[in-house]
Amino acid sequence: MLTTDASDLRDLIELVGPKAVRTDKEATPFMTDWRGRHRGNALAAILPATTDEASRVVTFCRDRGITIYPQGGNTGLCAGGVPPEEERRCIVLSAGRMRRIRELDAVGDVAVVEAGVTLSALHDAVLSEERLFPLRLGSEGTAQIGGLISTNAGGTGAVRYGVMRDLVLGLEVVMPDGNVLRRLSGLRKDNRGYDWKHLFIGGEGSLGFVTAAALKLFPAVRDEAHAACVVESPEAAVALFGRLRKRFDTAIHAFELVSGGEVALALKHVPGLRAPFDPLPEWILMIELGNSDPDGRLSERLTGFLERSLSDGMILDAVIPATVQQAADLWAVRHSLSEANKKEGHGVVFDIAVRVSRVPEFIAGATALIEQLMPIAEPLYVCHLGDGNVHVIAMIPHGALPDRVSLDNSVARLQEAIHDLSESIGGSFSAEHGIGRKLAPELARRLPPTEWNTMRQIKRALDPMDLFAPGVLMQASPDDE
Repeated sequence: MLTTDASDLRDLIELVGPKAVRTDKEATPFMTDWRGRHRGNALAAILPATTDEASRVVTFCRDRGITIYPQGGNTGLCAGGVPPEEERRCIVLSAGRMRRIRELDAVGDVAVVEAGVTLSALHDAVLSEERLFPLRLGSEGTAQIGGLISTNAGGTGAVRYGVMRDLVLGLEVVMPDGNVLRRLSGLRKDNRGYDWKHLFIGGEGSLGFVTAAALKLFPAVRDEAHAACVVESPEAAVALFGRLRKRFDTAIHAFELVSGGEVALALKHVPGLRAPFDPLPEWILMIELGNSDPDGRLSERLTGFLERSLSDGMILDAVIPATVQQAADLWAVRHSLSEANKKEGHGVVFDIAVRVSRVPEFIAGATALIEQLMPIAEPLYVCHLGDGNVHVIAMIPHGALPDRVSLDNSVARLQEAIHDLSESIGGSFSAEHGIGRKLAPELARRLPPTEWNTMRQIKRALDPMDLFAPGVLMQASPDDE
C-alpha cells in the first residue's frame, strides 16, 4: 500500500508529468540556498511549464493540505526560497521551466515575460530591440524574474531607475485557491481599482505564485561613462554625490561606495579581476553614467568633472576606463563581491536602508558596534550610496570561526545592535534582500503594530489556509497566541 507521501508524488507526476517533478538527488539544489547555510526538506520540487500547470499544482496542494514554497533562481540571502529544515509536508514550486518571453513591444516599451526567465536572458532579448531593462546585479545569470519580483530586488541601477517595484507594470499570479489573477496589459496608466500587483512585489511568495510579468523597458544606452575614484571618507563620497547629481542628474546610473577591504577579498578569491588602484585605498567610489543620446559626450564631461573635483580636494585619485572592456573589468570587481565573501569565510550580512545624508553616520556607528561586539570580524561595506542602501558585512575568516553556539550568540547581539542603530536614524533593517525566514522574527518584533496587523489581515484574507510559504516573511509575533 502506498504511503501518503508516495501517493501524493504519484498523483503529482500524473498531474504535470515526470519532467516537472524532482525528487531525491535531483531535488537537492532546490532544498539548499546558494551559500549552503540553509537546508530543507520537501516531498519534491515541482517545475510547471505553464501557468495552467502551476494552477493545477496549487489546487492539488490546497486539496491535499500540502504547503508550497515558491522559488525563483534560489540566489537569495534570507532563506526565503527553501523549505524548512524540520520535516514538513510541503513542496518547492519552481518557475525554472517557465522561460518564455511572451511579448516585446519596443514602441510601447513593454516586455511580457514568464517568471523563470533569467535576468541576463531578458537583457539579451531586449537589447536585440535596442531597448534596456535596467536592473543589474551580480547573480543575473541565475536570478529569475519571478524571484526578483517577489523579493523586490534592487541592484546597482536603482539610483536612476528604481527597484523592481518601479519596473513592474502588471503581473500574472496563481492565487492560493488555484485561480489565476492576471493583468498584463502593460499600461502606464490604469486606475481600475486597487493596484494589487504591489501585494506580490516584495511578498516573497507568501500570497501566491508569480508566473509572468509585464515589465517597463527603456531606450538602450548609446553613450556611457565610467570611473573609479578614491575618496577620503563616506562623508566625502556623499558630498561628491551631491555635486555629481547637480551636474548629471538622471544620467547617473550607479554610484557605489565600496570599502578597500572588500575589494581586496574579490582580488584574492576571484580569478581574472584587476585592481582599480595599487595600493588599494580605504574607500573606492564606482560611478556609471548613461544616456540614450549618442552625442552626449558623457566620458568627456565626466573627465572634466573629476579633474575639477580632484583640484578641489573632493577626491584623491581617479581612474576612467578608456574602452568598453576596461569598463567591464571595473564592474566585474563590483559584481564579484558576494562570491568572494562566500569563499573568504562566514559573512554576517546586514542590508540596511537610510537616507543618503545619514550613510556616513550609520557606517561609523556600525563599525564601532562590530569592533565592540564581534572583534574577530572585519567590518566591510558595499554601499549603493545613490539610494542609501548599505550592505554591512562582519567578515569572520573560515579559520577563525568560533563554535556554533558562540557564533549564534554573537550574531544575535550584533544584529540587535545594528538594527537598533538603523532605526534610531530613521532607517530600515531590510533594503533589497527581503525578509525570508532569516528576518521574519525581526519583522514581527519591529514593525509598528498597525502595519503588522494590516499585513496579517491581508495574509489571512488571501491565504487563510497558510498554504504559501509558512514561516517566510510572516511569522507569529510575540503577542500572537
